[in-house]
Amino acid sequence: MTLEFAPSARSTVGLEWEIMLADPRTGDLVGRAPDLLAALEEESADERHTVTGELLTNTIEVTSGVGTSVAHAVDDIAAAIAAVRAATDPTGIELLSAGSHPFAQWYEQQVTDKTRYHKLIERTQWWGRNMMIWGIHVHIGIEDHRKVFPIINALTAYLPHLQALAASSPFWAGESTGYASNRALVFQQLPTAGLPWPLEDWSQFEAYMTDMAHTGVMADPSEVRWDIRPAPRWGTIEVRACDGMSTLPELAAVASLVQVLVEHLSRELDEGRALSVLPPWFHRENKWRSARYGLDARLIVDRAGTQRPVREHLAETIDRLAPISRDLGCEREFASVERILDGGASYARQQAVADASGGDLTAVVHHLIREFREGPVTSTHPLTPDQSEAAQPSTS
Repeated sequence: MTLEFAPSARSTVGLEWEIMLADPRTGDLVGRAPDLLAALEEESADERHTVTGELLTNTIEVTSGVGTSVAHAVDDIAAAIAAVRAATDPTGIELLSAGSHPFAQWYEQQVTDKTRYHKLIERTQWWGRNMMIWGIHVHIGIEDHRKVFPIINALTAYLPHLQALAASSPFWAGESTGYASNRALVFQQLPTAGLPWPLEDWSQFEAYMTDMAHTGVMADPSEVRWDIRPAPRWGTIEVRACDGMSTLPELAAVASLVQVLVEHLSRELDEGRALSVLPPWFHRENKWRSARYGLDARLIVDRAGTQRPVREHLAETIDRLAPISRDLGCEREFASVERILDGGASYARQQAVADASGGDLTAVVHHLIREFREGPVTSTHPLTPDQSEAAQPSTS
């Protein structure tokens, strides 16, 4: 199978954010997306952002246009959230985001009426119906398809760091899981999900897709659900390992880290330097440690098996790559990764709320609703008057 890799400007940014719809009183999920999407999709047709549906009717996804910087893409997301708010506030629907809903049950949710989703559920059955998970996807433009798999293979070593920063799914169906990111382990149960295969170059990916198509596993690369994958249609590398971010500033921080890491690896290739790649068995162990312990994990950071606390390794990485963030115009967002390291990721905040409320997971949902409302309406750039007006919660 020959796969064309679309032309894409180097290190441009695209963002996708999956958002839950909830009842403001009970905190439970509501399957109201089909009622909202027709108007929202039409309204966004001429905008840089888009608003679309997802696997379950309790979810809306917002996406950015191609951002020349992280701030550019984040502003699109802020505008999309404002548009969604304009539709949901008058109808009594609240918004929140995390890797999982603290207490909702899978058997009470409805699948969106689209052929691709019905086919997925038919194939995956119980595991597919249990996919009550929400995430973010970060696309970074790659100017040469020959760089795609060298960068993916090296960037996989940083997926646990990103997963730890974004971890926000400590509760599942009303129970405390003991994991910072339960979503990470649930999602990999899908047959085409999980860590990427260690392919060496684009021709091997084409051979892989030929095998998958020939055996009826997949029809095209959009059905590859790896934690990090090539997106030929857009000319990007797409990082999919992260739980749903609970606030917009945290989304911006993680997106900037992805962008800086990709640009760093691309520069290494430009200089003719070989990229460091860990053995697959270390990647698997690191993913589990990050899912289990979040920012308290100790990760294997080199082929010799050296282990480092993820907080320390991230802090060193941030310091080392700060000049690249200045070059890319995301210095502010990149520096804010340290705020997550200092203040804790969403999973820790959720656990603190649960502990303080005697295990009341409804209180955790209301905490997530408050966090989400405080974040998305604050753009990284000053909003225009029209945007500012649209970003205000409705009082009707």
